Amino acid sequence: MSQPATPPTVVQFRGVTYAPPGASAPVISDLNLDISRGETLVLLGESGCGKTTTLRLINRLLVPTAGEVLVEGRATTAWDEIELRRCTGYVIQEAGLFPHFTVARNVGLVPTLAGWADERVRARVDELLQLVGLESRRFAERLPRELSGGQRQRVGVARALAADPPLLLMDEPFGALDPLTRAALQREFAQLRTRLGKTCVFVTHDVREALLIGTRVALMEAGRIRLLATPAEFRQTDDALARDYLATL
Repeated sequence: MSQPATPPTVVQFRGVTYAPPGASAPVISDLNLDISRGETLVLLGESGCGKTTTLRLINRLLVPTAGEVLVEGRATTAWDEIELRRCTGYVIQEAGLFPHFTVARNVGLVPTLAGWADERVRARVDELLQLVGLESRRFAERLPRELSGGQRQRVGVARALAADPPLLLMDEPFGALDPLTRAALQREFAQLRTRLGKTCVFVTHDVREALLIGTRVALMEAGRIRLLATPAEFRQTDDALARDYLATL
């Protein structure tokens, strides 16, 4: 009987160390990691453990001090920075929307910069607002200040998906929301991720979120991956730090 094909690797960390200039110790130390197409890898850990630094190394907001990060088989330092960032959707806390742009203009920004025709941009904006649960007729012409926190995060996700990037990078995107809104968006994103089949790297310090959203969870401590496991394996592990996280559920 033939074995199922292994999904191709989209992101690779090869012996990656990152130390900010003048730092007494590296933030990331000798990190080795493969991220496969279609999976959602969650980087879980306390503040300062290196998870956001790891994320930013993928889209070349940071460059390794040693080792290399490869995206689609090419080192990030060999990519044109703009090209690399246009093929990686990026979502942060509070969505990072341009405050004086309408919702439609925020969502359509990357396709517009990529030279899409106006009609195609409008159709894509309408499609994505519908996808994230915002009716275009009601929300397209609003400004970010006219939206709730949860609505702004939905717009942030729509903007990240606008040019249909193969890779999504999400840095605690729901962290600033109230618990009910956060739980609703977590469930919706988990369903959306399955439907779209995107590769996603998701940063959080919330173990419940990690186990709900991730296909694998990388538990980080002091710039290293302490445990890499599926949610089912994470729940059964004997690792002491993972058990401390599970005790908070």
